[in-house]
Amino acid sequence: MKKLFLLGLFTIGFIGASSAQEIADNAIGLRLGDSDGFGTEISYQRALGGNNRLEADLGWRSGNNYDGFKLAGLYQWVWNLDGGFNWYAGAGGGLGSYSYDNNNGDDYDDTFVFVAGDVGLEYSFDFPLLLSLDFRPELGFGDYNDDLDFDIALGIRYQF
Repeated sequence: MKKLFLLGLFTIGFIGASSAQEIADNAIGLRLGDSDGFGTEISYQRALGGNNRLEADLGWRSGNNYDGFKLAGLYQWVWNLDGGFNWYAGAGGGLGSYSYDNNNGDDYDDTFVFVAGDVGLEYSFDFPLLLSLDFRPELGFGDYNDDLDFDIALGIRYQF
């Protein structure tokens, strides 16, 4: 047990002492991916320190029989890999709502909350462009949306 405690303490110290590339104070853009129809999100990131940030995303989707929105908030830790490449991990949650109108009369609406994790890679160019690819598993809690979704998305953001 003592060895496990020391190993955990060493790991936390190593992660805390790892040097991270300075991340941009702000970044805004689009997150393009898909998880149950939420394909486009407006994304905003705000740095909290040298390697921490908050991300807020507002997604929407509209189709012939389907309308919906989703709002997500995440806290992320960012670590430098090499040069402009970073990897990040985070956790958060959000809420969403959608309505489905089927021609067969199976119409329903649902408002749900969800918890989410986030892991991804990003590249920060020498000019103010940030490209990212991330994986976000989401566990929803609602009447119809009570399941696990896997969201993979490409992010394109302007840094300032």
